Amino acid sequence: MNKRELERFRKMLTSQLEELEEKLAGSTQQLNASNDYFPDPTDRASAESDRNFDIRVRDRERKLAKKIKEALERVDKGEFGVCEDCGEPIGKKRLEARPVTTQCIECKVEREREEKMRGD
Repeated sequence: MNKRELERFRKMLTSQLEELEEKLAGSTQQLNASNDYFPDPTDRASAESDRNFDIRVRDRERKLAKKIKEALERVDKGEFGVCEDCGEPIGKKRLEARPVTTQCIECKVEREREEKMRGD
């Protein structure tokens, strides 16, 4: 992958990371600020369900932020776009669709097949 392409992916990843970090900061403030009192048990249960959903979404966003940071480290090290399993280049279309990926499509399909066989 040439320097221009690497820089384009760096900008894309950095932009995604900044967006996510802003969203995470806002959602943390929102979760901390919700000290709602619901006398009705149904309303309380609904609010708790919504809060749990928000926590799960925030957790997924935190994990994605970590993957983006790792991808940026791979860009810096010159390892971005190389499959961690087979060492072959990852297709540009795959990287554009999922820039945090660490595997080429063939290795990812094989890993998913193995996981399905084990029942993971």
